[in-house]
Amino acid sequence: MEALCLLGRRAQFRMLSHKKSAFLGTRRLSGTFLSGRLESPCSQTSQQVRAAAGSAWPGSLPGARSRFRWKSVSPERFAPQRCFSDFNVPPCAEFVARPVGICSLFKLPIWTSAEGLDAAFVGVPLDTGTSNRPGARFGPRHIRAESTMMRRFNPSTGVDPYHSLMVADIGDVNVNLYDLKDSCRQIREAFQTIVAGGCIPLTMGGDHTITYPILQAIAEKHGPVGLVHVDAHTDTGDQALGEKIYHGTPFRRCVDEGLLDCKRVAQIGIRGSSYTRDPYKYCWDQGFRVVLAEDCWTKSLVPLMAEVRKQMGVGPVYISFDIDGIDPAYAPGTGTPEIAGLTPAQALEIIRGCQGLNIVGCDLVEVAPMYDLSGNTALLGANLLFEMLCVLPGVKMT
Repeated sequence: MEALCLLGRRAQFRMLSHKKSAFLGTRRLSGTFLSGRLESPCSQTSQQVRAAAGSAWPGSLPGARSRFRWKSVSPERFAPQRCFSDFNVPPCAEFVARPVGICSLFKLPIWTSAEGLDAAFVGVPLDTGTSNRPGARFGPRHIRAESTMMRRFNPSTGVDPYHSLMVADIGDVNVNLYDLKDSCRQIREAFQTIVAGGCIPLTMGGDHTITYPILQAIAEKHGPVGLVHVDAHTDTGDQALGEKIYHGTPFRRCVDEGLLDCKRVAQIGIRGSSYTRDPYKYCWDQGFRVVLAEDCWTKSLVPLMAEVRKQMGVGPVYISFDIDGIDPAYAPGTGTPEIAGLTPAQALEIIRGCQGLNIVGCDLVEVAPMYDLSGNTALLGANLLFEMLCVLPGVKMT
């Protein structure tokens, strides 16, 4: 009843608004929280609720009237210069408990479309293209749940993504779990809409099949793209069981349709047994650079990424990161694990090494949470998505 009482007074806070949001229709609060005596007919318990639960954050309880003052809750280094922000900034766990609120990625506001966004996180819960263990359809949900551990700034790289770009979680693309080709159509059409206004999609899979229709939409807007592809597998097979679309064929289909600038494709972390003596011949014939996992063992990948940046040049680049590129000791929650893979530190070097590229989209795929009860695979995926956000064009240094 107290929650309903507070919700009933939402209009009191809308008086503060002069910019419409697709989330709650109010201006978002950044790095601040309201304190003061609440003047509400609700009980004393509800009067103890602060306006940190009344801002436009997912799952908050807006509406109580108050005599308030603004108090900064950010560290002094990142203290906001004004009460309101023009950006969507996740709440600080010092004032809003991590388990509180709707389960959005990084506790960002949930928008119903990409209109007005510079970048959008979007889920594609599809795993009917898997060849071994299913379960990646639950990847977006679990990545969002584990993402509450993430914070606002990236002190390692010195960037401030949430005060640089307008970002939100726009939910999931609808898919047809009984028809993979129809799912690809739905994904393609959804991403055509997302990128039409210039928004950069950061996608949570889902199995790697989804990258094919996403790149159809991306290439329609930007032309053939360069590709930084991290994976245990090249995903350039032609068919399996008579089907040409599944998670082992997306980049073969992309080559067939001219979606990739093949001289600007780098595949990193490739390993595992094969069905042929020369499993990488197709990739080399197209002009791909194939970096085997064994050539990465015990090494920093910073020098490699300097070479990859030169290879990518100034043209549009897409990042596709299959979580099985990382060794299953760190990321067991995936459908086709291969031993002796990359480390999380090397994964960070790869993504951070993409800073400065003309990135037009990213995905993180093949997280299958039920094979990792600790949740660490999904947590790793959330961290990698945050790192992808931090290297997008337009992200400023703090």
